[in-house]
Amino acid sequence: MRSRLRFALTVLAMMAMPAAALAEPTGSYFEVTPFGGFTFFDGDIRAYLGAPLTDDIYFGGRVGWQWKPWLGLEVAGGFTPTTFDSTGGDVDFFHTSGNLMFTPWSGRAGSFFIFAGGGMSQLTPTGGVELTQGNLEFGIGTRFWVSDAIGLRFEVRNLAWLGKDDVADPLTSTLIAGGGLSFAIGGTARDTDADGVPDRKDQCPDTPQGATVDERGCPRDSDGDKVWDGIDQCPNTPQGAVVDARGCPLDADGDAVADGIDRCADTPRGAVVDSSGCPRDSDGDGVFDGLDRCGDTPRGATVDSVGCSTDSDGDGVPNGVDQCPDTSPGLRVDATGCPIEVIERETELMDTGMIRLQGVNFETGKAILTPESLPALDIVGEVLSKWPELRIEVGGHTDARGSDAFNQRLSQQRAEAVLGHFKGKYPHLKREQYSAKGYGESKPIASNSSAEGMARNRRVEFVVQNKDVLRRETERRRLLEKSDAPAPAPAPAPADTTRR
Repeated sequence: MRSRLRFALTVLAMMAMPAAALAEPTGSYFEVTPFGGFTFFDGDIRAYLGAPLTDDIYFGGRVGWQWKPWLGLEVAGGFTPTTFDSTGGDVDFFHTSGNLMFTPWSGRAGSFFIFAGGGMSQLTPTGGVELTQGNLEFGIGTRFWVSDAIGLRFEVRNLAWLGKDDVADPLTSTLIAGGGLSFAIGGTARDTDADGVPDRKDQCPDTPQGATVDERGCPRDSDGDKVWDGIDQCPNTPQGAVVDARGCPLDADGDAVADGIDRCADTPRGAVVDSSGCPRDSDGDGVFDGLDRCGDTPRGATVDSVGCSTDSDGDGVPNGVDQCPDTSPGLRVDATGCPIEVIERETELMDTGMIRLQGVNFETGKAILTPESLPALDIVGEVLSKWPELRIEVGGHTDARGSDAFNQRLSQQRAEAVLGHFKGKYPHLKREQYSAKGYGESKPIASNSSAEGMARNRRVEFVVQNKDVLRRETERRRLLEKSDAPAPAPAPAPADTTRR
């Protein structure tokens, strides 16, 4: 009796011991448990059988349906072959019941359950009268799952024989203690992180919710951005891009090239960029494509903030390209921005040592230049500005109408008016190297007998006084054009000892 009591106490101790579950079934499932243990009979049973019964081995089973994690139904039954303590006669004990199973606490280390139900039992002595009992069955137990389908079960069950006269006062209490091997049928393997891979196979048991995993249960990251597939809302992120928590690339400068790939991270908004995120500048004017409103600016042109070229003198050739940036309005220019007539007049100067202008008009009988005469004078001013070492005489000539004295005086005044215009318009010219002289009608170049001839005689001539300087500089420039070499500084002009 004492050894059997120790066994029951051992079963209770095992129920209290912690165990590490490797896995467990989840969801709804059937549970079948072959069961063994010991039956401890109440001593008061002698009042009904005439002698007490010997505690003995119990064989039985449990079949249940786990409907909810906390609630189940179960049918229990078992058999104990025992004897009378005093006479040694054989007695067969059998019981069966239906029970509600409550599991108030469940964890990976195991679960604790309580149960209660009703049933019946029989005591059948050999050669004696059979005793049938109506029982209230209740007890406690624990389960420890070692796999998704197999677990260990321990329980202590009390069979209380309820009398007909007073069901609140059980006639006897029979105790069954033992354990068995439980088999789960139809359950779902435990998957703690809900990634579709059971815990027993899952090598990455802490996968975030929603992540796509491989057969090992480890999350995938197809685009290598460290945001798992399934969570990644931008699954085709380019390699190297910096992403946010959703897995979508960041683009701080808004140029459609992701941070981490973008080599020019501070691109202005609106600029067109290449695949590396660096802005393009197709016309090389320093204003990026997309911001440049004038996308075909010539190379070298000076532009404004929106990429459009500036043209200070309004000659159609932009600043930066214009080699003659102060061209007077209305003059025709070449591709370099220099007036075509300036080139022609400079050639005339080098070839003849003078520049002759017809059509320089004055108010009738006066030395006041008319506005339409100024562009032609400005061309000469452009030429002479490029020859700062020349000494120039501005000569005034008239036709033969009027007296010699009047024409002489008028031509002198008009020559001085032209020189005065030059001094005001081109202050950089050396004033001491310029003089004015009126020749009246004394040096005609055509007959005064016709209107055409008189028109030719009315002229202004710009005559070089130090032709040796002109000759040396002309030769130097022509040699320079042939050699395409940098021009040395011009030699100082020798003192002019000729008399004017």
